[in-house]
Amino acid sequence: MSSGIIPVVATIIALGVLSQVVADKLQVPSVLFLILAGIVVGPEVLGVVTLSSFGGIDTLAGIVGLSVAVIVFEGAFHLKLEKLREAPGAWLRLVTVGAAIALFGTAIVVRVLLGTGWDVAFLIGSLLVATGPTVITPILSVVPVRDRVGAALETEGVVNDVTAAILAIVVFRVVENPQRSVDVVLQDFVTRLGTGVLVGLVVAAVVWYILRRIDLSKGNAPQNARLVVLAGALVAYGAADTLYSEAGIAAVATAGVLLGNADLPYEKEIEAFKGDVTLVVLSFVFIGLAALLSFQTLLDLGVAGLAVAVLVALVIRPLAVFASTARSRYTSAERVFMSAVGPRGIIPASVATLFAVELQGYGMPQAANVLVGTVFLTILLTVVFEGGFARHIAQALNVIPMRVIIVGGGTVGRALAERLEDRGENVVLVEDDPEAVERARNEGYTVHSGDGSDTDELRAAGAENAKILTAATGDDDVNLLVAQLADSKFDIDTIIARANNPDNIDAFEDLGVSTVSSSLATAWGIDNIIERPALSNWMTEIGRSGDVQEVEVTSEELVGLTIADLDDDLPGGVIIALAGRDGDNQVPNPEFTIQHGDHLTFLGRKEAVRDALNWCHPDDG
Repeated sequence: MSSGIIPVVATIIALGVLSQVVADKLQVPSVLFLILAGIVVGPEVLGVVTLSSFGGIDTLAGIVGLSVAVIVFEGAFHLKLEKLREAPGAWLRLVTVGAAIALFGTAIVVRVLLGTGWDVAFLIGSLLVATGPTVITPILSVVPVRDRVGAALETEGVVNDVTAAILAIVVFRVVENPQRSVDVVLQDFVTRLGTGVLVGLVVAAVVWYILRRIDLSKGNAPQNARLVVLAGALVAYGAADTLYSEAGIAAVATAGVLLGNADLPYEKEIEAFKGDVTLVVLSFVFIGLAALLSFQTLLDLGVAGLAVAVLVALVIRPLAVFASTARSRYTSAERVFMSAVGPRGIIPASVATLFAVELQGYGMPQAANVLVGTVFLTILLTVVFEGGFARHIAQALNVIPMRVIIVGGGTVGRALAERLEDRGENVVLVEDDPEAVERARNEGYTVHSGDGSDTDELRAAGAENAKILTAATGDDDVNLLVAQLADSKFDIDTIIARANNPDNIDAFEDLGVSTVSSSLATAWGIDNIIERPALSNWMTEIGRSGDVQEVEVTSEELVGLTIADLDDDLPGGVIIALAGRDGDNQVPNPEFTIQHGDHLTFLGRKEAVRDALNWCHPDDG
């Protein structure tokens, strides 16, 4: 006996896996292909997946709810306290000031352009506050931005998913009963949020107890640990949602954050398992919700609906981001990137659909159509354009930095980090001294707290994706061990070590590690002040007002040109100081002809040097 749901499930899973494979190949977030696949197999095109395939709206709502629970739980599980400390002020303002700007800004735009009542306008505004891990996590997986940028966006996604879902429920109750007082509305919000947080606390405690107190060493321990955590997430959602609708989102977010920071056994296996499960449920969520999409509803909104979506993405989102990141260490390019990457996700789509069904039952079809149409149109536009072009936007803004690991958060490590960060690099300090960690974090640096001579700690700090690693502690034995680990365990292009004792230089160089002697560097610095004071002062100031950078020529447009030709087209405020070929560097004469692979050293103003680098090596990023 066969069931009609089997081909639908098989189709959804196959499309989900295919979307992920294609996304990895093209380095584009998978949500783009998932939503496009959903549209193609949905009722508006092929009609393979329809609402009737799931047995009606109630069944689909249950599937979507449990799927969202898994997705939010995974996103929250990855929010480590260390990561949150990378952008404490930014993420807090994004989920408060930024969320308020999104709520009121969207409501005003909807009210003015679509002519709805304030209740429906605020209902749409509350839903479009959410970005969410369903769309942010796939983007950040292919766009390796600076840690503080990723931390702020991920935290905003998880927290705003919770607040948007609960806020939308509260506002919807006002739509149902416009006579409700402000006190009742606030009490409803706090009750739902509090219920979710309380249930999440209880479930997290129970799961932690089970994993810690019950012997998992017998049998397949890693599998048991994975299943216990997954069951905990689903129980948290189901229990809280039974008490108050949408409180389940707060419950799984709370449980996820607590368990993710609880040092659980088999944590790596749990994370890998949740990632695979999330891929499957993402497929069901995006492709399943496409069964509810009606092109006619979108077309009925006309130009006004399109204008709302555009204003939400291009005006309200940037206002929220720039207001939330004022007086922070974020560069202008990073703030623009965060403004351009705020796609709306599953929470708005699923909750809007359920609300629309209820509004239809109340005899409010126009409000239902405006709600669903505006939310889905905004989701489509932001996912397709912001999600699909996120990597291109990041490359255009030059916010995909080179990852540099500096082991040692002392004076030398922090001074080096300051210079590299000022050039736009993604620097992670690795330090195990609590006072040094706190000092570096207070100064705004990204710090991984751990022993840099431990392979697992280096991996956790991001050494597998690093291009440069510097061992800069005051202990040569530690620096030598770090250099050995970096050379043998990780594929790092450049390894640099600090030698505090000149007698140890040979040991470092035997490893093929570039070495800087602290005592010799100090002697050279003093000698420069004595013999070359002007040059010494200039080299001291160059990191603040100017820059010196070396780059490999990869642009075919420059091959065959002479230095004189390049000088005519260089940005103002920069010169070519050195030209290198096959390891031989020299001050170039005007007739020196550029070949592919030559190395040019630029000297001048920061902005001019960076423009010159992009010109010679446009694929750098």
